[in-house]
Amino acid sequence: MLRWAVIFFVVAIIAAVFGFGGIAGAATEIARILFFIFVILFAVSLIMRMIKR
Repeated sequence: MLRWAVIFFVVAIIAAVFGFGGIAGAATEIARILFFIFVILFAVSLIMRMIKR
């Protein structure tokens, strides 16, 4: 999941450099959403691991 967030972030940077503002904005939003989903799933995973112990 984090890998996809980084890929979309790189796409956003490249699109911004070449002047594609709409694509850059969309890729940035997708990267942000994927990053927050990753953080939430990571936190849930840590909590579940602590509960099992």
